[in-house]
Amino acid sequence: MVEETAMQLWRRRHSATFTTVNGVPLPAGYGEPDAEYERLRKSAALLDLTARGRLCVLGTDRVRFLNGQVTNDVKALVPGGGCYAALCTAKGRMEADLHVFQLGDELLLDLEPGLLPAVRNRLERFIVADDVELLDASGAFGLLSVQGPRAGAVMASLDPALSLPAAPFTIQSVPVEAFGEVHVANHPRLAGTGFEIYCPMATLPALAEELLRRVKAVGGGLAGWDALETARIEDGIPRYGQDMDATTLPPEAGLEERAISYRKGCYIGQETLARLHIHGRPVRRLRGVRFRGDPGVLPVTGDPLFLAGKPVGQVTSTAWSPALKEPVALAYVRREAEAHPEAVQLRTGNAEQHVRLVDLPLVKPEFWS
Repeated sequence: MVEETAMQLWRRRHSATFTTVNGVPLPAGYGEPDAEYERLRKSAALLDLTARGRLCVLGTDRVRFLNGQVTNDVKALVPGGGCYAALCTAKGRMEADLHVFQLGDELLLDLEPGLLPAVRNRLERFIVADDVELLDASGAFGLLSVQGPRAGAVMASLDPALSLPAAPFTIQSVPVEAFGEVHVANHPRLAGTGFEIYCPMATLPALAEELLRRVKAVGGGLAGWDALETARIEDGIPRYGQDMDATTLPPEAGLEERAISYRKGCYIGQETLARLHIHGRPVRRLRGVRFRGDPGVLPVTGDPLFLAGKPVGQVTSTAWSPALKEPVALAYVRREAEAHPEAVQLRTGNAEQHVRLVDLPLVKPEFWS
């Protein structure tokens, strides 16, 4: 029998159930799906995101090298800064998305669960005479996330001397009493407030328990992947492996403002993305789908959309929206369908129904104010 790690024991003690994302198991929830969602929206939720990949880029050429690989401007990052970016093929199709944090003497890449081997292999193919080293830090550091409107209060209470990174995608290394040196990032995973801690595995269970105590003090608690996914879909945030894949151009997913710099130097896929930017919007783009009446059956990924009998798109993510109290979906929709948002039909199994195309996010930020 394989002995459980201290963090595995912590998850079991808190009644975690599990799901698999890209072949990687992670906590789906803790037996309170409605409460977990409410915590994300109204107080604070602690999420164990250790299943995500953590890849460090080292060496004197690390900034120049990575800047030539991803869509955003890594050279512009000062120590403590960060950005969101896409990794593309020469034809501009996505191979991954990632968050880049500038730690001074290294770059830290935060990746979707299960994507680290593919991203590492892709980057290694382009290391020729560069002084660049790629180091998998996933086994050395875990990742805990506090998301929700009270996340800042939770983090501020952790250590009186802790100065939180003020802007999204900024990070700082700080010593936290009893847990050693950790990396604290201002990192909203949803359309709100969020902070994350990269913590050595040796002290991760103790830190998780301390954070749990503090999120409970503000009316929050644990939340798992399922609650996070529901809120993500309501917020219209695409996820690689679900709403983005090897067929996706970043502008189709609405990533232009967040993930693409059109002022930086050359990078792989730049020519295609620059041409698309100059000549206009893509043929399809990610939209929200709302249902006109009870759909009966929740659609699934891949269900097609039609306009006057012609295929015009397909569903990528679906969820029951607690905020709207109805099913919702994300879908790629061709340009010609956007002029007729009320005339689109969705086919689920053998049934067809009229749906309504809407702009993202599906749930507007003012809903929670």
